[in-house]
Amino acid sequence: MIKTIEWTDEGIRMLDQRLLPTEEKYLMLRSYEEVAQAIKKMVVRGAPAIGVSAAMGLALGASQSVGTSVADLEDDFSYMCQVMSQTRPTAVNLFWAIERMREKFQREKAAGHETETIKASLIEEARNIFTEDIQANRAIGHFGAELISDGDTVLTHCNAGALATAGDYGTALGVIRGARDAGKRVAVIADETRPFLQGLRLTAWELAQDNIPVTVITDNMAGHVMKSGKVNVVVVGADRIAANGDAANKIGTYMVAVLAKKHGIPFYVAAPITTLDLSLKTGEEIPIEERDGREITHIGANQLGPDGVNVHNPAFDVTPNDLITAIITDKGVARAPYVESLRILAETDTAGATG
Repeated sequence: MIKTIEWTDEGIRMLDQRLLPTEEKYLMLRSYEEVAQAIKKMVVRGAPAIGVSAAMGLALGASQSVGTSVADLEDDFSYMCQVMSQTRPTAVNLFWAIERMREKFQREKAAGHETETIKASLIEEARNIFTEDIQANRAIGHFGAELISDGDTVLTHCNAGALATAGDYGTALGVIRGARDAGKRVAVIADETRPFLQGLRLTAWELAQDNIPVTVITDNMAGHVMKSGKVNVVVVGADRIAANGDAANKIGTYMVAVLAKKHGIPFYVAAPITTLDLSLKTGEEIPIEERDGREITHIGANQLGPDGVNVHNPAFDVTPNDLITAIITDKGVARAPYVESLRILAETDTAGATG
């Protein structure tokens, strides 16, 4: 089992994904500031993993607060939440996790609990978020496996596997693992996913660890392999899904969806219910992170582009709902019209949480 992130007595143990696949190194993060920087610098990435990391970072920060009163702790915690919220703007799981930790704090405060009890409760909540994410990924794999046929070759873009979640299964790769565990033969074509190369570095590494056949292609080969009949289905993850089903995922996903539509290939988005942002009517409202142009002009220390050239480096794009065959969640599979089907799944999740 791949352990992306883990709570320990020493701090938060996190796999440094920037070094994969050539080096498997774990960092021990001992403060909420270190966790925030790890999220920002993509030591950890993937919407569910970012959410889990943020929750653990806040719990760690709260546990280290030296405030003697609940009011002091609340001031410290509020500031920590603000710092954490400024790390990655597109992944809605980040803000969902922060809000869930805020709500936990307020419930503990309203119950009249003292600082040490609140700190312990926040740690417990963060660990619950970790456990629930693994369970959600398993459920996504179960529902998604039914959409994969024996012998299918699945194309995926970016990394939506164990590395993008709390660990174990993943979302898009969870569908593939679910199909394998159901006894189906499945192979994968992984886009390299420029500029950060998550497909080449991370997806291929994960699948090789699992002995699932994988072939890496450059991003501009996707249309060719589809036209050649080498792709049966496309499965990708998501960092935020609007109420109408528009889905933000790693830059290049929209291009893959257009190509899949052209070639009559089913295009599925796999994400936990926590990735839904029903407050946004359409994907046009999803904030898109702009990253450092050096990620394009350089690979590591190697410079590829000329000095001073202008670079546009959006980390994500939005795939319109009319290009999405279905959205696979941990609560079931949503199909068009997504405004209705996603709302129903979200309400099911709320009922399960409160009932």
